[in-house]
Amino acid sequence: MSKKTRILAVLLALIACGVFLYGGCAWNAEPAPSPEPSPTPETTSAAEAEPAEPTASPEPEHAEQPETTAGAEASPTGKQGTRSDLEIIREMIFCYNGNGNAGEARILELLSELAAQNPDLAGRWERIMDLWRSGEKDLVIREDVLPDGLPDTDELCIVALGFQLAPDGSMREELVERLKVVLASARKYPNALVVCTGGGTAAENETATEAGKMAEWLIENGVAPERVIAEEQSLTTAQNAVYTFDLLEKRCPQVRQLAIVSSDYHIATGTLLFEAEAILRAEKAGAEAVQVVSNAAWKAPSGSLSTMFQAGALIELSGDVETAFDIYYDNYDIHDFPPKSFTCQASGANGAGTLIITTHDIEDYQIAA
Repeated sequence: MSKKTRILAVLLALIACGVFLYGGCAWNAEPAPSPEPSPTPETTSAAEAEPAEPTASPEPEHAEQPETTAGAEASPTGKQGTRSDLEIIREMIFCYNGNGNAGEARILELLSELAAQNPDLAGRWERIMDLWRSGEKDLVIREDVLPDGLPDTDELCIVALGFQLAPDGSMREELVERLKVVLASARKYPNALVVCTGGGTAAENETATEAGKMAEWLIENGVAPERVIAEEQSLTTAQNAVYTFDLLEKRCPQVRQLAIVSSDYHIATGTLLFEAEAILRAEKAGAEAVQVVSNAAWKAPSGSLSTMFQAGALIELSGDVETAFDIYYDNYDIHDFPPKSFTCQASGANGAGTLIITTHDIEDYQIAA
């Protein structure tokens, strides 16, 4: 092959290689514009929009969710659904005791928190709190005898609240004065039943009970024995309510109305607790089978019960007996208790509690007057 021929062959080879490379580059460049001529983006715009929206949508979705979550956890506690019913009720009672009507906003928040996990119980405690707020200002206390207009049938029950016995088991003057009001009321309504309520509170006489002594006195003074019922277990006003309702439900289911008899300073507390217990026992909120309709009081020369005592008693009714007795111990100091151990119980629609107390625990405990 001549030199000229070899040069010509090399040139031809280079030209062929160039065509090949140019064709390859042109072929590789075609896929890039292919999405533009394709008609599918218009006919499947929704499907094609998905790749664009997922890149943008995660931001708005994640931005909106904290707002929804924050709304659900708007309660200042930040613990909605995590606290027990008793914890919420306890805070609500302490809130009103410490702040009165100024704590209304917080009480409503707590009721909402309770309603989120137990609507029925929230409805009951809303009514109890309303009674507590209105009780002191709306309650009319009758002196010496029950008022006119009550039913003279066994649907009415006169409830005589006890007072701590003397160490030897005899009745103190205040309890006798209360019984005089009970007697006058029992004579005015001769067909009404009478419940005497109060347990063993004599420091040196373990067999004596407030209710037993009260019942004996009433019978001795002319009240027919078949009308008198003695509730001898209770050691606090809250337990007066719990055990009285227990007895009436079992032995006197016809009773529909209660009239509370005590010292004047004790009527508001007694009325509140018996009404609260009726609410907690009802088949549903607002459908109480028994109602407190009246009262009668002995006007005591002295004596008072603070809202702290009422707070402790309501907490006891809720089933939190231990906290209730802590309050009693810390705030009251009147008499010694019997030299023995005893068990305190509270029950109701929303729970129960039991506390075993020994002698050294109760040196500063005040019996509910």
